[in-house]
Amino acid sequence: MFIFKKILTPFLLPPGIFIVLLVGFGIWFLLKKQWKAGMANLSIGIFIWLLSISPVSHALLSPLEADFKIPENPQGDVIILLGAGIYGNAPDISGTGVPSEDMLVRLVTVVRLQKRLNIPVIVSSGAISKGEKTEASIGKRFMVDLGVPDNKVIKEEKSRDTIENAKYTAEICEKLGYKKPLLVTSAYHMKRSVMSFEKAGMKVIPFPVQFKTWKNRKYGWESFLPKGFENSHRALHEYLGLLFYKFAY
Repeated sequence: MFIFKKILTPFLLPPGIFIVLLVGFGIWFLLKKQWKAGMANLSIGIFIWLLSISPVSHALLSPLEADFKIPENPQGDVIILLGAGIYGNAPDISGTGVPSEDMLVRLVTVVRLQKRLNIPVIVSSGAISKGEKTEASIGKRFMVDLGVPDNKVIKEEKSRDTIENAKYTAEICEKLGYKKPLLVTSAYHMKRSVMSFEKAGMKVIPFPVQFKTWKNRKYGWESFLPKGFENSHRALHEYLGLLFYKFAY
């Protein structure tokens, strides 16, 4: 019963239910000898299934993460934390607004790293629209709650994307004399981040977190059940970002 439930549930919830419907209609059309409609439905259903399973999404993410490793003995004079989204109006124990899931992983790593090295942190990320809470303000609140001294956290609240993270953070580092910044962001986001800082004229020491892929990762039968598109979305977003930055900047 447990195995049956594990197999059935992913096909009753999105995107699995859409895969079932598309494949089902595809087979039905083929039986009716409506070849174009049948192949179109089957192709779309299979495409959705592929994007929703771990082996494929991880294959998309792997080239983004493969070039980066966590430094064994990190040394620097400042830590740069890049934002990854917030829930700005969500209630929290110490105020309003909480980090997104990706941002929280980065933030916790930065707190651990700061406690080890006892160096300042620059939290880089503003708000998309005026009047909204900034990621930097919420990130700082969480770090202070977790024990980082208030005077060790610097907010960069003007940036709206990675290229602006690099631009405005580089300005802060130049003003305050920081020369060896440790850059903390998700491993899949690191390639675009390093590119952005290089374009801003700043050399950083990558400190990747939140790895989705690693060598000799094993996949069981459950890895081929449809889940969601989060990891495929992350990967495709990064590839589009790299392409855009390459030609736009």
